[in-house]
Amino acid sequence: MLTDPVLQSAVNSLWDKLWSGGLSNPLDAIEQLSFLLFLKRLDEREQDNERAAKRGKKFTPIFPNPQLRWSHWTQLPADKALKHVKETVFPFIKTLGGAGGSFAAQMENAEFKIQRASLLIEACKAIDAMQISAQNQDVQGDLYEYLLSKLNTAGTNGQFRSPRHIIRMMVRMVNPKPGERICDPAGGTCGFLVGGWQHLLETHTDPRDIKYDEEGYPHGLTGSKLSKEEWEFSQTKALTGFDSDSGMTMLRIGSMNLMLHGIAAPNFRYTDTLSKAFNEERAYDVVLANPPFKGAIDASDVNPSLPVKCKKTEILFLHLFLRLLENGGRAAVIVPDGVLFGSSNAHVEIRKKLIEVNRLDGVVSMPSGVFRPYAGVSTAVLLFSKGGSTEKIWFYDMEHDGYSLDDKRQNVAENDIPDILECWTNRRDAKFQQKRTQRLADLQKKIAPLKKDRLEHHAIIHRLKFEEVVSKTADKARAAREKAEAELAELQSRMTPLQTEINQLTRQFWVTKDQVKANKYDLSASRYRQVEQDAEFYENPNLTLKRLRELETVATSEVAELEKMVVATPRKG
Repeated sequence: MLTDPVLQSAVNSLWDKLWSGGLSNPLDAIEQLSFLLFLKRLDEREQDNERAAKRGKKFTPIFPNPQLRWSHWTQLPADKALKHVKETVFPFIKTLGGAGGSFAAQMENAEFKIQRASLLIEACKAIDAMQISAQNQDVQGDLYEYLLSKLNTAGTNGQFRSPRHIIRMMVRMVNPKPGERICDPAGGTCGFLVGGWQHLLETHTDPRDIKYDEEGYPHGLTGSKLSKEEWEFSQTKALTGFDSDSGMTMLRIGSMNLMLHGIAAPNFRYTDTLSKAFNEERAYDVVLANPPFKGAIDASDVNPSLPVKCKKTEILFLHLFLRLLENGGRAAVIVPDGVLFGSSNAHVEIRKKLIEVNRLDGVVSMPSGVFRPYAGVSTAVLLFSKGGSTEKIWFYDMEHDGYSLDDKRQNVAENDIPDILECWTNRRDAKFQQKRTQRLADLQKKIAPLKKDRLEHHAIIHRLKFEEVVSKTADKARAAREKAEAELAELQSRMTPLQTEINQLTRQFWVTKDQVKANKYDLSASRYRQVEQDAEFYENPNLTLKRLRELETVATSEVAELEKMVVATPRKG
């Protein structure tokens, strides 16, 4: 998520320049900006390779001619730069990825649509000023995500980018390994494929070579522990993506994203994976995806292996994922909450299929703000394996993802993701689970007297508020009430960290297949999570009635006093 206000301002300014320069179609603006970012980052990658070469590392140059590099042509006069890019540089990037590759096919009809020389130079200067390489983030994807918020159609067809930290969480949970075939049948900007590739590199790079930035993302990944065969497989066969964007914009952006992360020849192709034309089956070991939740479906073209009468894409995609996986293959996919509890036959059928003839390993319920500002829909991550059957299901009810859950999505301290990963990794470790259970019991024992004390303070404060009204020593009652309220605030401050940890410990839990089956295979975390309800303070009804009578007596007495005063006061005139 692009949260830096300075970078946001720079992007907004660049967007305005592209708009006023004739790129009034937002998708055109995104595509042309992606081309420029691609050229900029290719040059930066070449610079990194050159520095590595000085330390003795061999590399194959990206650019056969230095005049193709950003650092060269951006220094030319504006007219010459535009001519050079159109006639030389842009035709060159069309050849990247190799002849016959998916990128070359996608780029075949691509156009460089910036027509004004001054706009090209302005745009390049703006990109240079952003200092993209210093941002320590996936700026290609983050910029696309931010620009997408400017589209009027954003969210209406489900095509918004998955947050990078959610992708990283899902990839680490499914844990792809060398030699495994990873697929995203609804690839978008290829965030999941990039995440899978980076995970392979991170888990097969000497830890001494890896540096983590302030957000916890790794840098310096080399994959040095991958064998030659594993490296070759990862580059050519491990990553496969599909997208149904007939305009090719998404495919180009996704392919460029893969290439900029080190995949020389991306296998990312145009295909409607729900259609009759797509018949792959049992072809992959891992599926990672966030399929579109909405969109029109041509029922006549739905593949007959899928429920042809179903019009909900999220359900059709789940059936597709199961078809694509090899027996024993694993998936981590995002679905809208409706998939978890929907009561239609189609909803119940897919949940039953996941549980009865496959193994539903886990459900991570995510808060509704995860996809803001593009959509407020509540979502969940389903983790399942092809084949077998389910005995019990691991659940985690996520409440925080490290960002505010409003449209601003700013960094916050509360973040359940580290706990999710630890609990998932140790979900079958009896000692780990026992330790959490014991800690929960200890906390509940510790907080119990504090809760009792809190109820007693509420009773005292209620009494003192009453005495302030009816007592002749109201000042004394007020002072006592204020003291009790201060004690209650101090008591609450002692309880808060204990309650916070209790809430954290109860977010992970297990549910048996029989429990789920008894509830029509409902997978809502809220249905099964055991949350201890704090006792609320309620005054004894008899005491309340007694005080009401006392108040009535006091009020009657005061009214009588007022009447005496009125009678005793002589009327003028």
